[in-house]
Amino acid sequence: MLYPDVGRSRGTDYFLLHDELTVQERDLWTRTRDFVDREVLPSIGDYWDRAEFPFPLVEKLAALGVVGEGIEGYGCPAMSPVAVGLVHMELNRGDGSLGAFLAIQAGLVMKAIHLLGSEEQRVRWLPRLARLEAIGAFGLTEPLHGSDSIALETTAQRDGDHVVLNGDKRWIGNASFADVTVLWARDSADGAVKGFLVEKGTPGFTADVMTRKASVRAVWQTDISLRDVRVPAGNQLPDATSFKAAGQVLAGSRTLVAWMALGHAVAAYECALTYATQRMQFDKPLAAFQLVQEKLVSMLAEVTAMQLYCFRLAKLDEDGRLTETMAALGNGTTPARLAR
Repeated sequence: MLYPDVGRSRGTDYFLLHDELTVQERDLWTRTRDFVDREVLPSIGDYWDRAEFPFPLVEKLAALGVVGEGIEGYGCPAMSPVAVGLVHMELNRGDGSLGAFLAIQAGLVMKAIHLLGSEEQRVRWLPRLARLEAIGAFGLTEPLHGSDSIALETTAQRDGDHVVLNGDKRWIGNASFADVTVLWARDSADGAVKGFLVEKGTPGFTADVMTRKASVRAVWQTDISLRDVRVPAGNQLPDATSFKAAGQVLAGSRTLVAWMALGHAVAAYECALTYATQRMQFDKPLAAFQLVQEKLVSMLAEVTAMQLYCFRLAKLDEDGRLTETMAALGNGTTPARLAR
């Protein structure tokens, strides 16, 4: 490789937010950053090219002990909202596909079971999901219902001590190999949207990997088919009795989106800076030219603003004062602008 260091972390922290972190937060940040540099960056490009899921990286990620989304107990690592955000930022700095996997596993599946599940469901699934001994999927969107998923058409009909699910889902990450899928369906009896746990191997449940994707190629989204899928009535999430419950889980993931965007922005800036300091033209590095310096400084200013934004969001979350509505909006478009 001509420029082997491009992509490796430069520890960008212009306003020294590192000084505001606890020892545990710094440890989780450093641990995840080193994992990305050592394990993810050298191999993820090949997975991306082949559109192949990086199972070996997930096995190594399990050893880090960073999957838990701040859930207390149930075998989940103790993590503040800042620590959770830093982990998501670093994984997305390395690759958005691996970042998307963690957002599904922890931000959607584990959160759904923790917020909406029974104590028995929490005890059964959360420790295994935290250790990545079990993989989860979150089945909400459908071929005809993406942004308007509140209008979902998948049905759930009670039949004795079972519930029968019928319908289709689309763009469902991890579902082709997940051990448990949080599946949202409309109860035929009262018309309310409810959540169910569908376990791997349940007859009538099929998940086909979607191909020819242009982005996040190293994570597998699927088309799910549900044909008379019978699940025990006890597999219903007891507090998932309306679409508001699904919205509650999704609202909790909004801050993750801001941290994930920050990871992409940091990657764009650090790659550009490393390249500009190594690429020689007219007998000096690109970074020696003022026009290039102006672009790099502008990028750093944007990255720093995003870091402050995410850090403040996490602190408000920690204090229980976070309003989710604006959590993702502030950082949404910045990474694309920086990449350009």
